Formats: sequence, C-alpha cells, structure tokens
Amino acid sequence: MNRVAVVTGGGSGLGESIAVQLSRDGHRVAVLDIDGDSADNVAARLCADGNQAIGLQADVSHSDSVHSAFGVIRETLGAVEILVTSAAVAGFTRFDRITFEEWNRFLAVNLTGTFLCMQAALSDMASTQWGRIVTISSAAGQNGASRQGHYSASKGGVIALSKSVALDYAAKGITVNTVPPFVIDTPMLREQQRAKKLPPAEVLSKAIPAGRLGTGADVAALCGFLCSDAAGYITGQVIGVNGGAVI
Repeated sequence: MNRVAVVTGGGSGLGESIAVQLSRDGHRVAVLDIDGDSADNVAARLCADGNQAIGLQADVSHSDSVHSAFGVIRETLGAVEILVTSAAVAGFTRFDRITFEEWNRFLAVNLTGTFLCMQAALSDMASTQWGRIVTISSAAGQNGASRQGHYSASKGGVIALSKSVALDYAAKGITVNTVPPFVIDTPMLREQQRAKKLPPAEVLSKAIPAGRLGTGADVAALCGFLCSDAAGYITGQVIGVNGGAVI
C-alpha cells in the first residue's frame, strides 16, 4: 500500500514510533504535533530514509488548527486515508484537587482532539469508501486509575467514541479501532517518574505478567496491522497492548 497517513502527537514518544512504522509500511506520512519543530524533525528523518513525509504544527484541541493542518496535508500528500490519534496529555492529580481548567484541558486534547481529527479525516475516507482509524486510548480508560480521574474519563470517552464511529462507518469500508496501552516506556512516562509520580521501571514491571514495560514499537506494530488491507474486517474493537496486565 501507499496511502496518506496522519499521526497526531507524532513528534515524539509513541506517536513517533507509529509514524516510523507507517512510513516503513510504505505510506506517505503527515506528522502532526503541538511542537512544530519536533514534527519537522521526525518528518525529516522519514524523508532521509527515502519516504515521503511532512511535519506540521497543530493543536488538536482547536478546530481551526486541525482544519488548517488537514488542508495542507490534502494539498501536499493527497486525501487522508489513514488516521492514528496519539496526541495526548497525561498527569496525576488527586481528584479533589483537579481544577476546572485542568479537567477541561485533558478533555480538550484527549477526547475533543480525537473527535476533531476523526471528523476531518472521515470526509476523505467516505468519498473513497476506504479508511483506517486507530485511536490511542489507555488502560486507564478501561479500568480507571488512581489520581487520574480526568485522564481516565477522557480516555474512556475515546473508547466509546471509537466504537460509535465504527458502527456509523462500517458499511463505508472504514474501520475504527482503539488501542489502550498500559505502561509504555516513553518520554511522557519518564517525565512522570522524574517527578516521583510513578515508580521506577523495575517496580512497574512487577505489575505486568510479561515482566517488562511496553515499547513504542510494540504499539506501532499493532497500529500498522490495523491500518492495513488485511485488517479490513476488524472494527469497533479494543485491542490492548499491555503484556497481559489487562485481560
């Protein structure tokens, strides 16, 4: 395949791994990130490997920013056929101390951002009767998580939204699935560890039957499959990448 793929939050961490996987699979990749320089750097590395890619600064929580980015993607790469929504904010706050502003920020990026990007991509997919959408949710959205009421709520919303859109678009050749990772070794995780809000990797690993933290490549491999022709009969599913931590 050689399709146009959009990865939000693609400037680092999990999103970067997904962008690399999709590029290796032969797709033209648009890397979107709130940090435009990081998006450009990832896209430049993909191009250096002989692939076609562009980096764009975009705030997925704002509709104008999303629509502008998707307009550039269409002009530069073509109609959007694959979307992976990896942009997210995360953190730990005791429930009674979550401010209204913090609550709204988590929902705006994690849930509304997913909604806006899905809407922007679906018009292209519906017109060609082919599309692949993978949303990145979280095990916290499945089971809840201590001191993460805002994060868990936003990611639980991503799961429900993905299932609903899958039902609406299945007959149009468009699949929508969600991947809820558990503990993935990313810059976001290490930042929380440095802030003493999460324990070291050796402690976290004890909660995972596989005995190790997940990697970006673990999640990216599944995303690559779900975005392929081979996954055309898989939709509306929640497929965990968690080493057996959530079953």
